[in-house]
Amino acid sequence: MSTLAPSFETLLEASHHISKDVSALHANDVDVKGRFPWEAVEAMRGAKLMSAPVPRELGGSGCSMRELAQIVAALAPGCASAAMVLTMHYSQVACLMRNTGGNPTLLQRVRELCEHQHLIASITSEVGTFGDTRSSICAVEKMGDTYRLNKDATTGSYCADADVILVTCRKAADSAANDQCLVYNRRADLTLEQTSTWDTLGMRGTCSPGYKFSATGPVDHVLPVDYAEISAASMVPYSHILWSALWMGIAAGAYGKAAQYVRTLARKNPGTVPPQALPLAELNTRLQLIRQQILAIADEYDGFVAAGDKVESYSSLSWALRMNNLKISTSEATPQIVIAALQIVGIQGYKNDGPYAMGRPLRDALSGSLMVSNDRIAAKSAALLLVHKDD
Repeated sequence: MSTLAPSFETLLEASHHISKDVSALHANDVDVKGRFPWEAVEAMRGAKLMSAPVPRELGGSGCSMRELAQIVAALAPGCASAAMVLTMHYSQVACLMRNTGGNPTLLQRVRELCEHQHLIASITSEVGTFGDTRSSICAVEKMGDTYRLNKDATTGSYCADADVILVTCRKAADSAANDQCLVYNRRADLTLEQTSTWDTLGMRGTCSPGYKFSATGPVDHVLPVDYAEISAASMVPYSHILWSALWMGIAAGAYGKAAQYVRTLARKNPGTVPPQALPLAELNTRLQLIRQQILAIADEYDGFVAAGDKVESYSSLSWALRMNNLKISTSEATPQIVIAALQIVGIQGYKNDGPYAMGRPLRDALSGSLMVSNDRIAAKSAALLLVHKDD
């Protein structure tokens, strides 16, 4: 099967194509109706993008973090919601494939993901934990060869359209709130009862209402690695690095519209440089700085993996601070870049029905600082800085 997995170059080319020729065509309808971007997701399945992070020996393309970041960034300009679905899927693929503990059942689930291009969602939120994903109220109940799990979640992104849902919970009824595990739940093994709506300012196609979740399945679907380790080495770095790449893609899309507008002005007056060219050049610099920041962190993560994937690499205070700083800086810079692009384009970008429309990218970009609140992350960084000594 590994010989059939596309190369990174093929996946990146497919991502650009899907963004321009599929996602962008349906993005406004996805946004207006707040519906799942199934056209883009089906195109991703067809291109075998769903298994891009999985090692080749298990049937995937074996893409590095740097390569995944480029794929996500390429998809974002067409439809940020579709790109976000893939980004969150990749974080869950990482949690699964990197933490099977050699369990034959879980390894088979990874192979099935590659074969069928399954879409994996997650439920980490819970009513009563106030947004703290490292704390759970619900607990998995093991009964011989099976498990039972019930959870009242505040959000569940694209869960209604996913093939698999990974769910955090306490290891047992008498476990501490932060003594968590992660459970693999197949669509056939679970039920969802929607408890809230998802009528949001942006990222409307991620379809993230609350759910009451129930599932039963084979006990082998409980991942054998502590969720604390899964979170530090897989969930957090994949989420923060790839979210940042997504936001960079939104910013790059807005910049591209502004650049197209300035070139149009230049063609109307040959031999002259439009006044909008100067702020465009400044915007190009800001975008390049973000791109280099993301790729540098991605390279550092890939270095950890190449060096043996040691847990201590992901638990240092300096790495935690860099993760936090990356998420905060990119999520705050992206809407600023979109607004700057809007200023360059002017009223043409303020109109929703033209080629330079900036409304949807701006609304999508504003989600960045709220998806795991920047205030919460900054508070964690403040606590770390009290004990951290500069390298």
